[in-house]
Amino acid sequence: MAEESLFRDVLEILMKASNEVEGVREESWESGDADACLLLIAECFRCLRNACVQCAKNQHVMRNLGLIHTSVHLIEVLHGVPVKQESLLTAFRCSLQFLGNVAAGNGDSQNSIWKCAFPDLFLTCLTYSDEKIVAYCCMVLFTCLNSERVRELLNPGNLTVPLHVLKVYREELETEWSFLIVTDHLLKCPELVKALYAKLSNQERVTLLDLIMAKISENHPVTSEEMMVFLRYADFLAGCFQEKCQAVLKLTSAVDAEDEEALVTIRLLDVLCEMTSNNGQLEHLQVLPGLLETAVDTLRLTHLAGKQTINIFTVTHAMTGQEEISHPAVGFKSHLIRLIGNLCYKNKENQDKVYQLDGIPLILDNCSIDDNNPFVNQWAVYAIRNLTEQNERNQELIAHMEERGLADNSILESMGLQVEKQEDKLILRSIRKNPS
Repeated sequence: MAEESLFRDVLEILMKASNEVEGVREESWESGDADACLLLIAECFRCLRNACVQCAKNQHVMRNLGLIHTSVHLIEVLHGVPVKQESLLTAFRCSLQFLGNVAAGNGDSQNSIWKCAFPDLFLTCLTYSDEKIVAYCCMVLFTCLNSERVRELLNPGNLTVPLHVLKVYREELETEWSFLIVTDHLLKCPELVKALYAKLSNQERVTLLDLIMAKISENHPVTSEEMMVFLRYADFLAGCFQEKCQAVLKLTSAVDAEDEEALVTIRLLDVLCEMTSNNGQLEHLQVLPGLLETAVDTLRLTHLAGKQTINIFTVTHAMTGQEEISHPAVGFKSHLIRLIGNLCYKNKENQDKVYQLDGIPLILDNCSIDDNNPFVNQWAVYAIRNLTEQNERNQELIAHMEERGLADNSILESMGLQVEKQEDKLILRSIRKNPS
């Protein structure tokens, strides 16, 4: 209910205070002589912050008076103060809270802040030593972002802003607003994600892939626009996996158990498995050149590596159930088989491709219980089911393997399959269970 004159008075106080802060010498900061001025600034921003909560009238008045521009300038002044005492931090925090509140639900104020503050203010505050200032900066950035401004981040000079947001999230300096910036804005622009991915360290890539996994795992109906974004991710991430998949073989050495490039490969596989669990994304990935071949070849290489020496890819039954498996490659072969099974789901061309790559015996050879690959037996059952569905040649291959003794009958039985001989033909059938 305040009159415009009140906000004029506050603006005048802030402008005078800003001039006073700029004139303070370093020794005066250390002695605390400027504390009263900083307290006055903080109280002004508290007043403004509270007055514009869900109040479009006051938001417009403040913007038209120039309070946004004055506040951004004052933040720059506060940032330059050499001594970071509590009174300074309080004024700094309140100024950012004001910008967040004046922008909330108000497109004109968001435009004004973006014009005054991007990118310099965000770069200043995202790298500040105070976690609350970083958090409030993320709040302001999230409030001001839209699809058009996200594309502005693609400019080489602006890419540092989203890179700092990812760093803030990864270092857990502030998780809520930085998480929302990434999932609600940055991930909606595949071109930006590709540009960021190229600039990130391997550790940071793992963090970004975790955020992509969280986004594609959301349990809600996907719009056509979202699906188009996911399909572009599918192309990009499948290409990254195909390029770097053999990096995981470094993990055969205990010395390289934490190899960061290999950890990226593992996370890429996790994301691709999740994507192929969605029908729309599955159909797209099923026809991507080279992805299925890469999965089969990588399974063969890791399987052979596990047989040549004792390492994380070696089948083991040493666990008693009490130990905690912490090696990053645990489950890697299971996930490869899951990806192969998904890619062959109701897809005759991919079923035949696995046959040609001699992948069926390879999958059957990974059917035993393996403590390094939880649920590998179940994923192998699923993959064989998808490989043999309405595919007589693949069914006959497994049946002949049984006749030659190449496949352990107990493995087939564990899959719910059995081989029957009818005249001169071997037929693979499901084992019918008696009703309980």
